[in-house]
This record gives sequence, structure tokens and C-alpha cells, in this order.
Amino acid sequence: MNERNKILEQFKKKIANLRKHNKLYFVKDKPEISDSEYDNLKNEIIELEKKYPFVKKDGSVDLIVGAPPSNKFKKIKHLIPMLSLSNAFNQGDIEDFLKKINNFLNFGDKKIELFSEPKIDGISATLIYKNGQLKNGLSRGDGITGEDILDNLKTISNIPQKIIGKDIPSLLEVRCEIYIGKEDFKKLKDNFANPRNAAGGSLRQKNSIQTSKIPLKYFAYGFGAIKPMSFKTQSEFLEKINKWGFVTNPLSKKVNGILEIQKQHSTIDAMRSSLDYDIDGLVFKVNDLSLQKRLGNTSNSPRWAIAYKFSAEKAITKIKDIIIQVGRTGAITPVARVEPVTVGGVVVSNATLHNEDEIKRKDIRIGDVIQIQRAGDVIPQVLSVDVSKRKNNSKKFYFPTKCLCGAPTNKELSNNTKKEDAVRRCIKGYDCEYTAKEKLKHLVSKEAFNIDGLGKKVIDQFWDLKFIKNPSDIFNLNYNKIKILDGWGDLSIDNLKKAISKSKKINLDRFIYSIGIRHIGQESAKILAAFFVKVKEFSKLIDVKKRSIILSNLVELDGIGETQINSIDNFFSNKKNAEITLELIKILNVNDYAIQVKDGKFSNKKLMFTGGFHKMSRSEAKSIAENNGAKVLGSISKKLDYLIVGNSKPTKRKIDQAKDLNIRIINENEWNKILNS
Repeated sequence: MNERNKILEQFKKKIANLRKHNKLYFVKDKPEISDSEYDNLKNEIIELEKKYPFVKKDGSVDLIVGAPPSNKFKKIKHLIPMLSLSNAFNQGDIEDFLKKINNFLNFGDKKIELFSEPKIDGISATLIYKNGQLKNGLSRGDGITGEDILDNLKTISNIPQKIIGKDIPSLLEVRCEIYIGKEDFKKLKDNFANPRNAAGGSLRQKNSIQTSKIPLKYFAYGFGAIKPMSFKTQSEFLEKINKWGFVTNPLSKKVNGILEIQKQHSTIDAMRSSLDYDIDGLVFKVNDLSLQKRLGNTSNSPRWAIAYKFSAEKAITKIKDIIIQVGRTGAITPVARVEPVTVGGVVVSNATLHNEDEIKRKDIRIGDVIQIQRAGDVIPQVLSVDVSKRKNNSKKFYFPTKCLCGAPTNKELSNNTKKEDAVRRCIKGYDCEYTAKEKLKHLVSKEAFNIDGLGKKVIDQFWDLKFIKNPSDIFNLNYNKIKILDGWGDLSIDNLKKAISKSKKINLDRFIYSIGIRHIGQESAKILAAFFVKVKEFSKLIDVKKRSIILSNLVELDGIGETQINSIDNFFSNKKNAEITLELIKILNVNDYAIQVKDGKFSNKKLMFTGGFHKMSRSEAKSIAENNGAKVLGSISKKLDYLIVGNSKPTKRKIDQAKDLNIRIINENEWNKILNS
């Protein structure tokens, strides 16, 4: 199996495990792994998506928040979704977080005040007050819909059932974390695996009398819906609700700049063992609520907050062998086979070595004693080598210049940095059996064709039996041959037929994502689908002359940069890729991309931006436009309603084209007036 395929296989396993543990964690309150292991698993997936965008064809944490609520309680939709947080593991991650905020807000190097709060390892819940009276209490659920656990929440004596004070909003949604103290848990440890498990099981009792017997506590940490909004900062909000009787964490603190962030992180990390409640990191939020509103959210998490986790768990082991794996993009990844060792309650037998440069830099050899950690990668990573324990028979690993298929590999040259990519890749694409098989696994994954019953093990089996070699073979399977295989009966075959038949109808964005263009993940696929709308227009990329014109128009699409454009060009320049894409289009019923129209100042209008803006970034301007009902286009055409021209270096050609087509041109000052009107 090539490196790309191995990465993809690991990713699929991680996604499946995350869904499994989400259900155990959020619904059944019977987690099989520790909370740190759960967080590691989630962040391994996130880091993998960042490092290898191609894996998103097999799922994404963007689509997974909690788990669907059970049927045990009444389901109620949250007034505002309860999103999860993105994670940081080191100072570099925090610096990236701050940089992204400043870029989005167009703030340059300006320091932004953050508010730091301990990340309590408990059960998230939300309390909804109307005119000061507690009316609803919900679990997180899947982030969109929660369970009605009001009666159980009322058993926590210091949760106010009626707020007494001044200036109480008519609608107030307070979000909190429910936990059991370490000392209290000692009395319950024979019945529960850990404090969080005890808190979750207690909150989800049907009989609130039983819940009342458990010493539950809470910290209020945030808000959902508030009407009218009277707070200006996160710190002001917590200070105010504390006066109203809510319990807030005394270790929360304002910080400004990376040095203060690091100091606060180190301080709380050093004292966490002495606390009576479990924490696994700190949450840093932009303190100014108006800036939070401007920053908004991604599909899964707020842009204005991040969870800075405490140090990962480490272990010592020995390298038995080093192998290479080939992934869906042809990436060749070295993996260390290590003597099994337990890290954070999980037995580890593999550790990633990332690339050949990493092996050389750390001088990693077969037979070495190494330190590994489980955090922020698809599988545990090798931190260091204990050279003092190196034996004379240790062997250097010489990275192969050829793929497992025998084809040459190369390192791509970055157009931006003019440096070689650290990852070596097979050049054959679908003609490499290892790459092709991983591409098939991507294609059938949940976020692509979503074919139940055709998982990675089945793909491996059908590949070896030569039932499937190309994507189109999936829709022409010989079920008579499958029927004679062990484990395949009439029911399983019938289910597979139905799943494959159902998958023939697919939305354009999922189709674009499924064909496996490097650097085109789910979000990029949605941006492209919104641009093309119809698969007929998308298929024009196969024509060399048409592709050149189309790619020049994609330049202005926010979220589609030079890397993605070059990748699209390379993908369709490959004859095999073009043939496979056309075959699928003929077989499938690809639905037009449906654009969700929002009400607002630009409802049903098509906008395009050119030039930079002084008061906001282009990303923020686009986000504002879309939130006001607009569709943002990447090229000038008769379909365009407005061309929004920033004061900084607008493209004269676009302005002239807009004038020729009688498209209304709005300058930056007019744009700001419209937004403020």
C-alpha cells in the first residue's frame, strides 16, 4: 500500500473511531477512551486534514459535532448552534490563530485582547431564561439539536431557577460545563469509569430524583442567544452573570499577546493537579464581542476562540522496522513499526516519521530507542531518538526514490517558496495500483458517494479479486461472483445494490470532492460547485482551451488560490483522470448546486470584489455579503449585479469590463455606508 493510501486508510479509521466515540461519549455516557485520548483523536484528524487535504473525501471533523441525540429525551433545537472548538498544541498553533484573526479583521500586527478560561472536562449544557425564569435546559447533542434535560439540571442547587437583578435580558442563554469534583467522585468511583462519565450518566437519568443524589457542579462559561444584547466583552458577561448568581471560574483572566498567553498556559498547567476538577487545557477567546461577531464561525467552530491543550502524553519504545505507505495523492510516507507501548491508555505499534527529511534531521534508525507522543497527527509521532542507547547493529533507513508500484517519485517545487516539497510523491496517479485503490476508498466514503457496505476492507477485497479497478466498475459489479464469497449473503448483497443505486444521485459539490483532486477538500468543492452550478459547466475543465479560460476566472474566488488552481489544471491534464471523470458523469445523476439564499441587503444579488479594503479583509467582506444574501462570483459577466471596488489596488481591467456591461460599481465608501445603513 502506498503512502497516500495508508494515510487515507488511517484517516478513515480515525473518522469512524471519532463517530463511534462521539456516540459513546455524548449519548451513552460510557466512553471507552480517556478524554485526552478523545481530544487527541479529534485533533489528529484536524491536523491530517490540514497536512493532507485529500483525506477530506473520507469525512471531516467539520461535519461532526457531538453526536445525534438519543430518543431517551425530547429533542429541542438550539437557538444558536453549540459549536466545538479548534485546538492548539503549542505556541506555533497559537501564533497561527492570532495571525488568522488579524488577517481576517485586516488588523496587521495589532494586539487583540483575549480572555482565558480553564477548559473543564465535563458535560456541556445550555440554560435558557425568559424574563429571568429558567425555561429550558438542553444537552449539546449534535450541536444543532439537544436533549431536554431541564429537570435534571434543576437538581444542581446553585443553578439559578430565577435570576434576580438589574438589566436582565428578556432572553438569556447561558452555556455551562457540568462536572463532578474529584473528591466527590471518590465516593462514586465504583460505579463510574471517571468523573465525566459520572456527570454524563447522572444528567441523562430519566428519573431526576436519582440525578439529585449525585453531587453535580457547574461553571458558566459562555452564551448563546441574548435579547437585548447589553454586553460588550466576554469578561463583562461573566462578571455580570456571576453577580446574578451563576458560578464562574475564578482562574479566568484577560491576556494580551503571545507572552501572556504562554505564561497563563504554563501557570494553569502547573496547578491543574491541585484543582478539584479536571481540565485539559485553556480556552482563549477574543474578549471584544463586536470582534467575535465580525469573525463569525466556520462550519464547525468559531474563528474567535481556540482550545490550547496541555502537553501530550509520551512514551518510550523501540523501532523494529521502517516501511513506506502510499496515499491517495501519491504521497510516500515512512512509518515506524515499534514495539507495542501504551500511551494514554492506547496500545501503539506504529508511529509516523512524516518524510525523508524528518528521518535525516532526527537521524532515526531501525533499532533505535525513541520517544513518541500521541497528539496532532494521524498516528503517534516520533519526538526524539535516545542516541545513548543506540546499538552497533542499528540500521540507517534509505528512503526509496521509487514508489511501491515501481514508478519514479518526485518532490514538487512550490511556486510560492521556490522550495521543494518535503513529501515525495508517485507520478503515476490512477496508473499506480496503490494510489488508485486509495482513490477508490476516498470515492466511496461518507462525504463523497457514501456507499454503505463498500468500506476500505471491501475495496481491498474487491480490488484483489479484480472486481473493481476504476470508479465506474462500482456501478457494474457482478453480484453473482460476489455471492459466492464468504460473508456475502442475499441480504448484504441487496443492501449493497441499494447503496450503490442510491449513490448514483449526488450533489455537484460532493461529486467534485469525490473525484479526488489534490488540495480540493469539502469546503473548496462547495466554492467550486457554487461557481459552476451545473456538472456540464464543470466538465468543461476537461477541454484544454476552455480550462485555461475557466482557471483564469477562478483566481478571484475566495478560498481558491494558486495551489488549488494548479492542482485542478494538473488533474485534468492527466488523460486517465479526464476519462474517469467523464465516465462517472455519464453514469451518475449529478444535481445542480443549490445555493442557499439568505435574506439581507444583497438578497438574490451577485457580487464581485476587486482591490483591498481598509476597514476589513476581503474574506470578511465576502462573509458579510454572503450573510446578507449575496452570491460572490469570481469573474465579470452580465450576470453580475455589483462590482465592489476597494481603495487599495483594484484591477482596472475588471472596472472597465463592468462599465462596458453597465454593471453597477460600488466603491469602498459606498460599501461601508450600505453596511451601516
